[in-house]
Amino acid sequence: MNEGIHIAIIPDGNRRWAKKKRKPTIYGHQKGAETLENVLKWSAEYPEIKMISIYALSTENLNRTKKELMGLWNVYKSNLEKILSSEEIKKNQIRVKILGDYKLWDSDTKKVAKEVMTNTKNYGKSVLNILLAYGGKFEIMNSINSLLRNKSKKIPVAGKIFEDFLMVKKPVDLVIRTGGQHRLSNFLLYQAAYSEIYFTDTLWPDFDKREFNKIMKWYHKQQKKLGK
Repeated sequence: MNEGIHIAIIPDGNRRWAKKKRKPTIYGHQKGAETLENVLKWSAEYPEIKMISIYALSTENLNRTKKELMGLWNVYKSNLEKILSSEEIKKNQIRVKILGDYKLWDSDTKKVAKEVMTNTKNYGKSVLNILLAYGGKFEIMNSINSLLRNKSKKIPVAGKIFEDFLMVKKPVDLVIRTGGQHRLSNFLLYQAAYSEIYFTDTLWPDFDKREFNKIMKWYHKQQKKLGK
């Protein structure tokens, strides 16, 4: 799937949102999961959007407390289970891929993730990449090591072959980061080389359709020159 827009989202602000509401941290993550469901509905109104990649859990996030991580895995597991029966996913033919260092995934989450990918593998209108225990540096090093292990590949075209080993192969057109921070935080570093980047102060659970439409309008006004 090479045509169409690829949007990458860094959904920052769940914990700060929960703190403002005087709620437990996990409540913020649950509301954040609902926001992703809404984004999928809004993006369906833009047929040019063919791929969305969401930064669900970074490699750095794994340093959080055991209690918070257990809560996060439960949120991921329950929301992946919802995908299995989601009419939105079925109606819009969204293929779901869960990517990252799967060796670090919670065993229950890993089981449901495999089922989701199997159930949606034949859907072809668009793709949702859920990045779990993922880091851009990890992905790049993993791709290099895979390339070096593959004896059948020829070095003269190594640059192109390297891309074949990436978890996410489609270049990113637009990065959206919520929560007020202005950095990529090790997210899709290779793929985002020429992407437009939109930073918003809105905390992820408060991200709404009006702001999504505003960003899409802004994106369509940008001109990519790619150094030319």
